[in-house]
Amino acid sequence: MIKVLGVDHPDTIQASASLAETYHQLGRYAEAEVLDVEALKQSTKLLGVDHPDTIQASANLARTYDQLGRYTEAEVLEVEVLKQSIKLLGVDHPSTIRASGSLAWTYGQLGRYAEAEVLQGEVLEQSTKLLGVDDPDTIQASANLAATYCQLGRYVEAEALQVEVLKQRTKLLGVDHPDTIQTSGNLAWTYGQLGRYAEAEVLQVEVLKQSTKLLGVDHTDTVQASANLVQTYCQLGRYAEAEVLQVEVLKQSTRFLGVDHPDTIQTSGNLAVTYGQLGRYAEAEVLQVKVLKQSTKLLGVDHTDTIQASANLAETYCQLGRYAEAEVLQVEVLKQSTRLLGFDHPDTIQTSGNLAVTYGQLGRYAEAEVLQVEALKQSTKLLGVDHPSTIGASADLAATYHRLGRYAEAEVLEVEVLKQSTKLLGIDHPSTVGASANLAATYGQLGRYAEAEVLQVEALKQSTRLLGVDHPDTIQTSGNLAVTYGQLGRYAEAEELQVEALKQSTKLLGVDHPSTI
Repeated sequence: MIKVLGVDHPDTIQASASLAETYHQLGRYAEAEVLDVEALKQSTKLLGVDHPDTIQASANLARTYDQLGRYTEAEVLEVEVLKQSIKLLGVDHPSTIRASGSLAWTYGQLGRYAEAEVLQGEVLEQSTKLLGVDDPDTIQASANLAATYCQLGRYVEAEALQVEVLKQRTKLLGVDHPDTIQTSGNLAWTYGQLGRYAEAEVLQVEVLKQSTKLLGVDHTDTVQASANLVQTYCQLGRYAEAEVLQVEVLKQSTRFLGVDHPDTIQTSGNLAVTYGQLGRYAEAEVLQVKVLKQSTKLLGVDHTDTIQASANLAETYCQLGRYAEAEVLQVEVLKQSTRLLGFDHPDTIQTSGNLAVTYGQLGRYAEAEVLQVEALKQSTKLLGVDHPSTIGASADLAATYHRLGRYAEAEVLEVEVLKQSTKLLGIDHPSTVGASANLAATYGQLGRYAEAEVLQVEALKQSTRLLGVDHPDTIQTSGNLAVTYGQLGRYAEAEELQVEALKQSTKLLGVDHPSTI
């Protein structure tokens, strides 16, 4: 066509734009960008900056920038597209509404969720009024608003929208359409945030299967589906399975999107968290320092991804016994999270709880208790008594009661935590095993050594099976059982366990780590 009509012919420009769209659908965004840039340049030259085709070319390039993680460049284009579209077509035109929705999505990627929500609410209202509830643009607007609700921690509202979007897309597009599959994946992610991990896993396994079949193993949507399933495996305590998938996802994301893409950086951060869960804290730290540096450079210090990267690194510092360094990061993270997301956002509540745990490790139990009581209250109100985050907040408060010598209060909480964790996550989940070990330690302090021993023997057996003999949690459980043996006068058994625990702790964490000391 170029040879027949020439590079500047409108039909050639349109053909180029169509090919760029195909590249976009295939996840080949770098190739799409080359064509989009050229299409915008030629359309501007041939038709002028105010022509609808030029505005559309600009919108197409902005969308590609979004997919490439270049959100600031996308925003610049989208603000101009929206301005021109309003001027040329009017505020109620479908193209203007679509432009508004695209800008809102970019605001979300930039962590500006309040601005995104305002725009998306307007877009959904206008699209419903102008196009009807079953129009694809209206359904997309609903899906985008649901995504923002998720980022704002409003998971129940997000679920309601996503269930409806999935129903509509299945009806209009079919179960095998990429948009339907993506909606399933989004709903599964929300289930995960609501602590409904089994439901999340069922959907995510199916999404990964369908995406692989329809788009191929190398498509960015398939890679993202793998990443989402990995997160659920982590929540279910299946860290070994998670690591295998995460290493592959990181490899694919690096190859297709580049090392500096936000999705690649996030995947690297998730792998680091898994290393932490596996007790491989040194490996976790190396990745997390790199992730924090990249995220700060790419997204800025105030972006939610950067704040989360700081929080993750702080958690690793805690595990390494570097509590002062952890505190510095956590205080700043709490300040930023409160300012950006609000004090009652799940991420802010979690950050507050993490800082409280650090205070506890530093011996500042009164400060820890104040934060933990408030975190438990907010988590119960926001997420419900049966949510994993609420159960975790209860466990943290119980640990502080334990350190304060308030063993009766600790026991009450720990019995409930063990009951809820067993019901929600199962007897073999690391969190349940940890809850059992914590209750056993409290029984020991209450002089109920026989009850403590029963729980500790089982906890040690499960922790060894699930996490391995050289995992920090296994070593800690072994040490606690040794103390109980000592209280029961079984000194030879106690010594055997303690010598082994000291040896492993020194090897894994170092001679200066608080757990070794």
